[in-house]
Amino acid sequence: MQATVETLSNLERRMTVSVPMKPIEEEVGQRLGRLARTVKMAGFRPGKVPMSLVQKNYGPQVFDEVISSTVERSFTEAVTENKLRVAGYPNIEQKPSAETEGNFEFIATFEVFPEVVVGELSAVSIERPTIAVGDADIDRTIEVLQKQRATYEPVKRASKKGDKISVTFRAEIDGQEVESTNGNAIDLILGEDGRIAEFDDNLIGAKAGATKKFDITYAEDNPSPQLAGKTVSYDVTVNTVAQTKLPELDAEFAKSLGIESGDIEKMRADIQDSLQQEVTKRVRAKLKEQVFKALVDAVNLDLPRALIAMETNRLMQGARANLQQRGMDPAQVNLEPAMFEEQAKRSVHLRLILAELVNKNELHATPEQIRAMVDEFAKSFEQPEEVVRWYYSDPQRLDEPMGLATEENVVNWVLERSKVTDKAVSFDELMGNA
Repeated sequence: MQATVETLSNLERRMTVSVPMKPIEEEVGQRLGRLARTVKMAGFRPGKVPMSLVQKNYGPQVFDEVISSTVERSFTEAVTENKLRVAGYPNIEQKPSAETEGNFEFIATFEVFPEVVVGELSAVSIERPTIAVGDADIDRTIEVLQKQRATYEPVKRASKKGDKISVTFRAEIDGQEVESTNGNAIDLILGEDGRIAEFDDNLIGAKAGATKKFDITYAEDNPSPQLAGKTVSYDVTVNTVAQTKLPELDAEFAKSLGIESGDIEKMRADIQDSLQQEVTKRVRAKLKEQVFKALVDAVNLDLPRALIAMETNRLMQGARANLQQRGMDPAQVNLEPAMFEEQAKRSVHLRLILAELVNKNELHATPEQIRAMVDEFAKSFEQPEEVVRWYYSDPQRLDEPMGLATEENVVNWVLERSKVTDKAVSFDELMGNA
């Protein structure tokens, strides 16, 4: 086998590979000979089919199979001999036999991985959020838990923000009905996040049995084409008004959160522990986000088009699967590769850098680190030991914890070499609630 390599650009290569034809013809002959001993054909006993008929019926297929395996084997050997790292799949073109003088030749065009050089990182600045979970954070969490378990009791007074009201309504645009409950009552929490504030404001102060008529003019940029720039007339009947009744902060409430003893202090301690775990996760996520961005900004790379195309396709497939999970038909949504290209470029860029750092600095996750990651996953389940067994029952299931543990090694490696400053933040700010 002979191979010559041409450089077409920084990453693109063209390799011409020449293989003697004689071994290929011999392999074809051997395969046909083995085939002749077992092939069945009308009018002949097994093993008695003339070679000429075997050649005629199976020769082209066998030849193609041998050529295919020859290309695969010789391309791999040539790439190894020339110390090339192929990115993506090569484009293979066979040369006409008339031009090859008794040899089989093909041309492979492909891209190679870029050289990744991670320079000095001492100038990189990373902010590490610091926070101590305090009593106020625990109190706010308990309030949320109380609201999640709230009940409602009917009242005769006028409604106010936070009340649950039962209503029926009709909505019209220019006298044409556009929405209706068709006489069926629906429940609303006045002032709840995500609701149209102006709609709720018109119902605050209404008592059970009241009917409210009002208009709302929607903005031109409203996401619903049916409502954008339109004035909608509402006719709403309030059936009932109920006020929120929060559960008492007592032993029963503690038991509802899994504290069998009903001890309030134990409940608070468990909530603090849970909040601290979440804080630790968020801090790690913030650090990882900053480190990865710093690496992408610091390392300039030519990115293989083949890898970008593969990642773009992966992202598109993920988007389609997400639409299906949400009950939507992906065929009805116009997903174009251009929508995902920038994200794909960043992902490929980052993966190339991470791979270089991991391999060069031996940052692969250890078995102990993988187990620690699995144990962390299992913490939030009622039977963590079952979760651990599930992960270790199939080695492929360890890919995710192994990948995350390896990423943590990279983050720690970068933090040791960069400028890290602590920044005190509030719990809400860290959680994105500020």
